[in-house]
Amino acid sequence: MSAPAVVGTAGLDAERVSWSVDGRLVLDGVDCTAPPGAVSGLLGPNGSGKSTLLRVLAGVRPPPAAPGGERARGRRDGAELRALPRRQRARVLARAEQDATTDLPLSVLDAVLLGRIPHRSLLAGDSATDRDLARAALARVGMAGFADREVATLSGGERQRVHLARALAQEPALLLLDEPTNHLDIAAQLDTMRVLRDLADDGVTVLAALHDLNLAAQTCDHVVVLADGRVVAAGDVHDVLVPDVLDPVYGVRCEVLTHPRTGRPVLTFEPPA
Repeated sequence: MSAPAVVGTAGLDAERVSWSVDGRLVLDGVDCTAPPGAVSGLLGPNGSGKSTLLRVLAGVRPPPAAPGGERARGRRDGAELRALPRRQRARVLARAEQDATTDLPLSVLDAVLLGRIPHRSLLAGDSATDRDLARAALARVGMAGFADREVATLSGGERQRVHLARALAQEPALLLLDEPTNHLDIAAQLDTMRVLRDLADDGVTVLAALHDLNLAAQTCDHVVVLADGRVVAAGDVHDVLVPDVLDPVYGVRCEVLTHPRTGRPVLTFEPPA
């Protein structure tokens, strides 16, 4: 199995990422790139390996070396990300999972402040700067008025935005997101993607797993399409979100239109003939 370690100011590059469970190959030699200054979408049907890839890239699922010692490699400023001490890595990389829940009686503000832990000494409490950054992150995701609420009382969409705010408070160079628009209504989805766009414009490397292909077509610059644990296509949305790629991956008939105002792809789908 390969063991990637990825990312930094030059973007994310991972090579030969593999992962198996009980003898079943979930990721099969995946090469993945997410350039800085772009919102990259990780696309593919259920079971294609999107969530697993994000966890492996983040080091949550570190695979062992492959037979013969070959290892997938990724770099941040010339050094492997996985080689960094965990605390230092947490200053570089932030991750938000879909449907992340907690039974702890945390306020929304305290949950977001967890993102500041890598930036303070082990015995220090929250500083005024930490609290200011946490409140700014909540405001950025439209949750400023929820700071004193308990996380357990929030709706799924509200919790999703709190998890994003926690990741923003971490001030990462790389942001890995698993379905960040899950549970959100249309307006909140667009707001979330706007936040990611702003982060990318500031130089953050953003890689987000998305199910909604039209949302990806509207808001992503770069996409990676997975199927059966392999990369089928990667590149600019105009080049990748096309029938020749999408029809066999999703088992549909796709037609690509052009938005009259933005020039972005608009996708329509029908069952296969």
